[in-house]
Amino acid sequence: MDEPRNTVVANEPEAAVALEGAVALEGAASTPGSRGSLGPVALVVAGALSVQFGAAIAVLLMPRAGALGVVTLRLVLAALVLLVVCRPKLRGHSRADWSTVVAFGAVMAAMNVLFYQAVDRIPLGVAVTLEVLGPLALSVIVSRRLVNLVWAGLALAGVVLLSGGGFDRLDPVGALFALSAGAMWAAYIVFSARTGRRFPQADGLALAMGVGAVLSLPLGIAESGSKLIVPSTLGLGLAVALMSSVLPYTLELLALRRLPAPTFAVLMSLEPAIAATAGFLVLHQALSVLDALAIALVIAASMGAVRTQVARKSSERLQS
Repeated sequence: MDEPRNTVVANEPEAAVALEGAVALEGAASTPGSRGSLGPVALVVAGALSVQFGAAIAVLLMPRAGALGVVTLRLVLAALVLLVVCRPKLRGHSRADWSTVVAFGAVMAAMNVLFYQAVDRIPLGVAVTLEVLGPLALSVIVSRRLVNLVWAGLALAGVVLLSGGGFDRLDPVGALFALSAGAMWAAYIVFSARTGRRFPQADGLALAMGVGAVLSLPLGIAESGSKLIVPSTLGLGLAVALMSSVLPYTLELLALRRLPAPTFAVLMSLEPAIAATAGFLVLHQALSVLDALAIALVIAASMGAVRTQVARKSSERLQS
């Protein structure tokens, strides 16, 4: 694995592909050939399945290690794997470089803490649907086009349906955690892009993951203590780290060498549906018809926002 999963293409706005931590490899997404192939698409979908089923396993692990303990296990173990594989250089970086990577790591830790607090209280599919509103809002704001108000309204309609007209149907604290995780996801996209421009290959990602691990470690120890080093808990934690971080990075890296970045971003907008499926199959979290409709509306809004952003950029390039 050579490059970070979430580095935004250098000549795109930082929110243009903002639907799963957004997107990728400078220039790789525009590589010709294989664009019509199902191979890269399958890799992206496999990565999304890995992320969301990893999240479902994390929920199963929470009774053993607690939500904060799961965050610590995921970040620490993923950081160890990435640091060993990437072997980032520690010398030759400016103070601004280190400030960026520390901010990226802090945002990463906050995003994971908030998200796992959310899925500890509300269904996985619902949590991801609320969380994706953060990147969607970032994309709408950056685009500054009137049509994006339509997508924002569609997403809002989905949230209203999801809440049943009021968040009293959901755990309000869980919903707030999910929305806050979405805000951190939007910040994660911005700092991921900045880190990717300052550090070669996956060095910045590996270092940021290490920062996030260090920040989360006291929280996990305070909540779970010695439970974190029980062999079976460590094994499940490693599975979460691999499925939620390492494996998706690898699969999406391979896909983005042959798949246009906009296509990748649209595929990522399917994550709420994949999360709902993982919640149903692994956690037995059934969704009502209204919940399914709400998730569909948010997915449609996400896809529309990405398509609008891509169309704007294409128009600008043609005019120039």
